[in-house]
Amino acid sequence: MSLTRLGTIRLIQAAIKQQEIDERINLDDTQIIKVLDKMLKQRRDSLAQYEKAKRQDLAEQEAFEIKLIQTYMPQPLTEAELADLIKTAISATSATSIKDLGKLMAHLKPLVQGRTDMRALSANLKQRLTQ
Repeated sequence: MSLTRLGTIRLIQAAIKQQEIDERINLDDTQIIKVLDKMLKQRRDSLAQYEKAKRQDLAEQEAFEIKLIQTYMPQPLTEAELADLIKTAISATSATSIKDLGKLMAHLKPLVQGRTDMRALSANLKQRLTQ
């Protein structure tokens, strides 16, 4: 196992352990996915910043960590699965306008956490609700 891979796995374990200590609980699978999802978001933001600053060495490290963390995430939703979930959520929450976006996101978040990009989901919902 490479040192880079080992270091990233240790970062994952440390983040999970820190969350457990902070909340004084043992995390279940859903909570661990939230921790991993947060780590992915942080790394994607860092990757964009490093690429903007033309720091290829740091960008490569972030890209490696993203790829490794993603191996521990659930299978991403397909476009069809996501469209079905959105359609069902709109019916269940009676969402009709952009004002209902928060209610709709609250309904969908537990169903899609770690399986889709939340920013893209929000943009998709905004588009559907403004049509």
